[in-house]
Amino acid sequence: MTDPDRAGRRRMWTAIALLWLAGNALRLTILAVPPVIAMIRKELALSATGVGLLSGIPPALFAIAAMLGSLLVARLGVRAALVGGLAVVAVGSALRGSASGTASLFAATVVMSAGVAIMQPVMPTTVRQWLPDRIGLGTAVYTNGLLVGEIFPVLLTIPLVLPSLDASWRASLVFWSLPVACIAVAVFVFAPRPRERRAEEVATPRRWLPDWHRGLVWRLGGLFLCVNAMYFAANAFIPIYLTSQGRPELIGAALLALNLGQLPASFLLLGIAGTLERRAWPYLASAALSISAIAGLAWIVGPIATVAWAALLGFSDGTALILGLTLPPLLCRPEDVARTSAGVFTISYGGAVVIAVASGAAWDMSGVPALAFVPQAACAIGLFAIVLGLRTHGELR
Repeated sequence: MTDPDRAGRRRMWTAIALLWLAGNALRLTILAVPPVIAMIRKELALSATGVGLLSGIPPALFAIAAMLGSLLVARLGVRAALVGGLAVVAVGSALRGSASGTASLFAATVVMSAGVAIMQPVMPTTVRQWLPDRIGLGTAVYTNGLLVGEIFPVLLTIPLVLPSLDASWRASLVFWSLPVACIAVAVFVFAPRPRERRAEEVATPRRWLPDWHRGLVWRLGGLFLCVNAMYFAANAFIPIYLTSQGRPELIGAALLALNLGQLPASFLLLGIAGTLERRAWPYLASAALSISAIAGLAWIVGPIATVAWAALLGFSDGTALILGLTLPPLLCRPEDVARTSAGVFTISYGGAVVIAVASGAAWDMSGVPALAFVPQAACAIGLFAIVLGLRTHGELR
């Protein structure tokens, strides 16, 4: 193997490692809260509404602040935007540990969530720049990191982190900010350097606002809306639905299955994502499996069935999410990836909030708990229609 070949492979593996670490940082600090939320509620006297608001800040910011990431890429470049987003996440998470009351806790959470929102449109652009010939692999890698980042805090906080920190929820939140700070340093030091931009590119400011007149932005936004809405609504309504059915003991296992179910999809796609790029059939299969899983969650409640349906929904939804994240870098020019992704995330996370509200309204207005799953099933059907539209426009095949 020649020296240039060795250098190329070293750059590739460095990019893969940094993408996986940055994917972790998208969720580590967010999922650090659930294990200590009872302690936070007790000390700060949070109401149930306050708990809901605290949990709702991140997805709301994902929609509101996504375009800030596009702006930073346009003005500063990919590496600086990614490091900046990581730094904001670390600082915001650490500040939560010093919160003196509800207002300061919410303010620090807004800062942290804005950092994650910045990173989300930056990540597809980073994949496009660092691994232009392996977009499917790069996307699967950072999404795998994201999913693992959801699990670490849940698994480790109560049995290991809290006992090591005198059971302090404040110290725990600071603790989970430290890996993000380290990842920011690693990206700053080791990130692959792209080739120099041409003089005319440097002189001309890049566009950063999404092109709302472009149909692709809305089609991809609709695809991610359906995928995200099914996931977030399932997390929100499975616990209270099982309680309404007199089976609260199934809540923990069902939620764990829903989230762990995404991991097999992630590991599978690490090996085959490249062969599935721009293929329509995996999305159609995901939609079919999601409809089956949602129907099963609503109609068949039991210790085995509920866990199995939740795991199936996690697997199918996770597959569509990972493959969907490959589409902006595959379908857009390099300079348009960040702004298109920002528009897609704005549409999808904003719409996911609407679907969650619609699910609750369906339950409240009808008095039938199972009807909370109807908007989620509609999203699975909508995924069918949107994928067919993408295929009609030649964006999928």
